[in-house]
Amino acid sequence: MRKVTMDDILNLYEYEKVRPEKVKYITQLKKRRRVHVGDMVTFVFENYDTVWFQIQEMVRAERMVKEEDIQFEIDTYNDLIPEKNQLSATMFIEIPDAEERRKTLPKLVGIHECVYMHIGNKHTVKAEADEKSKMDYEEGKASVVHFLKWTFTPEQVEDFKRETVRIEINHENYKAMAEIPPEVKEELIKDLESE
Repeated sequence: MRKVTMDDILNLYEYEKVRPEKVKYITQLKKRRRVHVGDMVTFVFENYDTVWFQIQEMVRAERMVKEEDIQFEIDTYNDLIPEKNQLSATMFIEIPDAEERRKTLPKLVGIHECVYMHIGNKHTVKAEADEKSKMDYEEGKASVVHFLKWTFTPEQVEDFKRETVRIEINHENYKAMAEIPPEVKEELIKDLESE
């Protein structure tokens, strides 16, 4: 899948003109790329469009005009765009109540190491977390956001298209599994088929 480049980023003025339609488009796109696993965890699968929007929103929020600042955001967020035979997702731990969040997050340290994708009854692929997830252990509590990737063999990609696919979290304090809905699977097949 292609990465975001500096040429793709609109300046603040141009972005403001198209932002309402982009927000609407990305909101709808993310609905088709979201999977809830249990009552506290949501995965949003990333692609070029979701990452472009995130960078554009960062540029807008920070009022960035320097190319080196914008390039830093591009380099940071491009890591979320999956490579060939790969899926990438942002995992959110959603606990609205602050007190409950304070009590629960220490119990979920290491949750990023307990995420699997099951393709039919044939394949189980473990998610790989980014380096920042390892800070969970140092801080003694799980981060509410983790960036995960699954890398597949060509055979697994073919089976992904045909078989039921489930996401499992198998952490000692959080066990849940959910089937990837058909509309989400359709989106993910596009990701796996893109070069």
